[in-house]
Amino acid sequence: MNGGFPMCRSMGRVPRRATLPAGFTLIELMVAMLLGLIVIGGVVSVFLANQRTYRTNQALGDVQDGSRIAFELMARDIRNAGLNPCNNDGRMANVLNNSATDWWANWGNALRGYGGTQGDPATGSVFGTGVGERVAGTDSVQVLGAVDDGMSVAEDKEPAANFKLNDKTTNLQSGDIVIVCDPDHAVMVQISNYNNSTVTFVHNTGNSVNPGNCSKGLGYPSDCSSVNGNLYQFGANSQIAKLGAADWYIGNNPVKGRSLYRVELAAPDAKENVFLGTPQEMVRDVTGMAITYHAKGSASFVPAGSIANWALVDAVQVTLTLQSADQRAGTDVKPLTRTFTATTTVRNRVN
Repeated sequence: MNGGFPMCRSMGRVPRRATLPAGFTLIELMVAMLLGLIVIGGVVSVFLANQRTYRTNQALGDVQDGSRIAFELMARDIRNAGLNPCNNDGRMANVLNNSATDWWANWGNALRGYGGTQGDPATGSVFGTGVGERVAGTDSVQVLGAVDDGMSVAEDKEPAANFKLNDKTTNLQSGDIVIVCDPDHAVMVQISNYNNSTVTFVHNTGNSVNPGNCSKGLGYPSDCSSVNGNLYQFGANSQIAKLGAADWYIGNNPVKGRSLYRVELAAPDAKENVFLGTPQEMVRDVTGMAITYHAKGSASFVPAGSIANWALVDAVQVTLTLQSADQRAGTDVKPLTRTFTATTTVRNRVN
């Protein structure tokens, strides 16, 4: 009351107090979080699927590359088995002292296979778990051939057991096993002395090199009954090539896996002894090898134990099992494994 008169109020309604903006309810937050997790889960699943696909494709590519390399390297040796630069229909003389004992000196077995339970002389005829040792249950194959380095005869002095070459070379040394050939025949012989200054090599008998030669005569067939044996004079430009002998097998590698290995003749040592070199790891993660052979007149490929005459084998079928280096690239988080097969013909045995 003011002076007995009621207090006047302003005209109109009294304004209401402003309403504060409301937040999300707990249910709304939970629904939003659930939707967000679904979206994130979908993105993650797509990412993981793409990652698995990438790893699988990469592992498959590595396995395929490994198989191509392995087959290409093995095929070179298999194709050239029993081949010499003159291609004279297998007429091969051999005056090495151990031509019937050491596998690399026996041209009669220019290609020879061994089954998974058969001992291979090139690997010591044993199976083992050490690095470079052959894995039990896997096949192996030996091949002999000529390594053509373009060397040729200028003059053959018989019975002096002395060859003069047309050109100097750094590929020969005392103790090397070589193949000399012309259109008539070829002969396997060991160099007892090589002189690079005069470009000559001697193939004398005696014990200056190991295994040495049983005769100076290089005619066909070989005659070891006397020092001069079956004499033969090779004409000018007859071909000279070093002996190539190699063995392919599956061995244990340094990382506790398996690999395709190759062992071959090494350069003669200081005493001019011929011996096998250190096994070389050629392709890693090759876990198995099975080899079958086709002989002339046969209708199918058969394992090594079924071949009676190795001189009749004209084709080799190799089946390799490879696994990926990525141990989680396959199903069930295991290595990716694939098996490949390739067939190679023996060049000088195919009509």
